[in-house]
Parts: sequence; structure tokens; C-alpha cells
Amino acid sequence: MKFSLKILLWTIIVMALALGFSGFYFVNYVFETSLEREVGQAMDESSILGFAFETAALSVPAKYSVLPDNTVEEIASNLERGGQSTSRLLRISDEEKNVLYTSDGFEMDDELLFQTGENIKTYRIINVGEKYFVHTGTTVNALNRILYLENMKDVSEVFTERTMGFSLYRRVTLIMLFAGMLIMQIISSLLTKPVRLLTEGTKRMAAGDYAYRAKQISQDELGQLTKDFNSMAGALEQNIEKLEEEIEAKEEFMGAFAHELKTPLTAIIGYADMLRSHKLDEEKSIMSANYIYTEGKRLETMSLRLLDIIVAGKEEAELQAVPVEPVFAYLEEMFVGSREMEFHFAYEPGTALAEINLIKTVLVNLVDNACKASEDGGRIEISGQALENGYRFAVRDYGIGIPEEELHKITKAFYMVDKSRARSKNGAGLGLALCVEILKIHQSRLEIESKTGEGSCFSFVLAKGGVQE
Repeated sequence: MKFSLKILLWTIIVMALALGFSGFYFVNYVFETSLEREVGQAMDESSILGFAFETAALSVPAKYSVLPDNTVEEIASNLERGGQSTSRLLRISDEEKNVLYTSDGFEMDDELLFQTGENIKTYRIINVGEKYFVHTGTTVNALNRILYLENMKDVSEVFTERTMGFSLYRRVTLIMLFAGMLIMQIISSLLTKPVRLLTEGTKRMAAGDYAYRAKQISQDELGQLTKDFNSMAGALEQNIEKLEEEIEAKEEFMGAFAHELKTPLTAIIGYADMLRSHKLDEEKSIMSANYIYTEGKRLETMSLRLLDIIVAGKEEAELQAVPVEPVFAYLEEMFVGSREMEFHFAYEPGTALAEINLIKTVLVNLVDNACKASEDGGRIEISGQALENGYRFAVRDYGIGIPEEELHKITKAFYMVDKSRARSKNGAGLGLALCVEILKIHQSRLEIESKTGEGSCFSFVLAKGGVQE
């Protein structure tokens, strides 16, 4: 069952119960009030009749010390005729509660009569056929006699009005329920419109339309739900795009990796087959062996770099505040004298929050890339600067530089600005990708400045509390 239909159904049920109970209470309240008024009038009329009877008894001749029965009948008859317009019905009984006078149509049992006593007034509501009466009883003290006067007042109109009231209210209730149903249908449709839009959104997102956004048409809880849904959809779309980019990057990575493997393996297989199947002179044999060795070393380097990248991407380093001097000393020992380059070291003393071995790997890769980008004898500057909240490392070369349009690509695995130059120096395009992964662990990033033909500068900042801009 739809939510809007549930709202409509429960509203109709509540309205029906509310109108039913309120209608019953209202009609019954009017009935009780009217009946109470009629009972009061009947009791007053009974008192008046009693007083009139006693007054009439005073006119009896003095020769009678006790009111005769025939006089009682005469007085009662006169009282009845005087109330013909109100359909008055009377009954008079003596001290022994024997009936002395009864109006035509006064067909009633003696239950109320025996409940009536001296100075005690009684009444009851009775149904006779299709009519309703107020049956009252009172005592009359007339000329040394105690008589019992009963009166019946027709109150059928009150009961008829109650029946008509219930009938009218039922019709009004049905009309109000029908009108309420139409109104609530419109209201429930408006209230559930955000839910329908969200439902449509979930269907479209399930079908792959992650760009869909539900229209926010209110500022209430449903509006907030729509806003949260759109925020979730935006985050999901970003995650999907990120996953797609990662999948694309992995596909590019695998393609590049296959290409990088194919070239040296083809050469290795070719030269090995030549050595195996042909008798070569010493020079060609040495050249072939050297080529096999060189390409083999390049494959070894590439595989180790790939392993480092995989490990670095999953590693959670334990960062410690360490002095920077041993790092620069390590670089001097490793590169100075082993490369035909002009190395210049300029660094300030200080400390950095780092995993020392990983940072050494970053700097070794940056210096190695600087050497590959420079001609033999080129100048390589390795510097360190103490900052207020950290330490900046920088490696600068004056080599071939990087075109501006290539800067955003160079940190991707297997990307090389000059493939022939990098390959000739056993490069595989993995060094900067490894640096990026290691710096992510240190909550830092690689900053690159470069101009074609003028050289490049690679730097990063290590500091407590995260990345320093």
C-alpha cells in the first residue's frame, strides 16, 4: 500500500471516529438537556396541579368534614379539561392508593404510585406504544384527606428530535468524510511528493544515473531528507568517478607495464638467441651480453620500484622527529664521486617528522631523476631549509626541464618526459610515483617547478601537524 494511501486511510478512520463520537455526544447532550427541561416542567406542572386541587377543595361546603370521593372526581375532571390543550392525563388515588379517578388513555401500572409518599415527589420516563411520557407522582392534602395525584406529560417530540438529530448528523458525517477524503487526497499527495521524488531518484541511481538530484520542495524534515539524499548522491557520484579514474589508471598502468616488459624482454630474448644459435666474435658477444645485462638490471629495478610502490601505498609508517643532517650525509656518500655530476649541498640544521628510511628513498629517487635529466657534469643542488613548523627538502637540476602541459602527468607510473633518454639511463618512470605514495604517508606532497630547457626543482615539506602550504 502506498504511503499516501495509508495517510488517507488513517485520516478517514480518525475523522470517522472523531465525528462519530462528537456527533453522538452532541446529539445526546441536546437530548438530555431537552428531556431534563421537560421533566422539570412536568414536575412543576404536577406541583401546580396539586396546588390547584387543594385550592378547589377549599370551596367544598362546610357540611363536609372530609372531602367526598364524588367531589374528588369532579375536581379531577375539571383539572383534566383545563389541560386538554396539553393532552393532560390524570389519575387520583385515595389514602389506600385505590384509584378514584382516571383519565381516558391513562393505562399505567402502579409502580410509581407505590413509590410516592407524603411529601415525596416521584417521576419516571415511560414508553407507551410509539409515544414517550413523563409520569409524575405527588401527594395532595385536601380537606383532611391525603390523596395521590399522578400526571402524564407527552414528551415524544424530544425523542423524535433525537432520532432526527442522529439521522441528520449521519448525513453530515458522510458528507464531511467525503469532502475530507478529497481534501486529504490532495494534501497527502503534496506531503508525499518529496518521497516520490526520492523514490524516482533511487530508481535512476540504481539504473546508473548518478548525476540525478531530487528537487527540494520544502524546508521540513522531508526537505532535509531530500537535501541529505542529494548530498549522498553527490558523494556517491564523486566516489564512482574516482573509482572509474582508478580503474582507468590501473588499465593504463597495466598497459604501460606490459609495454615496459615487452621491450627489454624482446631484446633479451633476441640477444640470448643470437648468442645461443650463432658463433659471434668476441666484440659482438660482449655487446650482446652487456645489452642483456643492462636490460635485465632495468627489469630488476622496475620490479623493485613496483614492489616499493605497492608496499608504500599500504604501509602505515611510524613517524618520529629525526635530525636531517644524517639524511644529507647519506646522499653525499651515495652520489658524490659515483656520478659524473656537480653536486652542491646547502642545508640548515633541523628536525623533521618522518620515517627516515622512506624519506631517504624519496630523496634518492629525486636526485637520481635529476641526474637522468641532466647532461654529464651538470649541476645538481640539494638543499634543506628549516621552517617555523617543519623542514623543506629540495632537489634542483639544470637539465632538460618539463613542459608545462606534462607536469600533471609525471607522477603517474611509467610516465617519462623523454622515453628514449630515460631508457638509456635505465629509467622506468616509477621513481616519482613512488615518491608521491611515500609522501602521502607523511601527510605531505611533492611540489614541482620546471621550465623547458632550464631545469626543474622538486621539493616537499615535512612537519608536525600535516601538510604545510
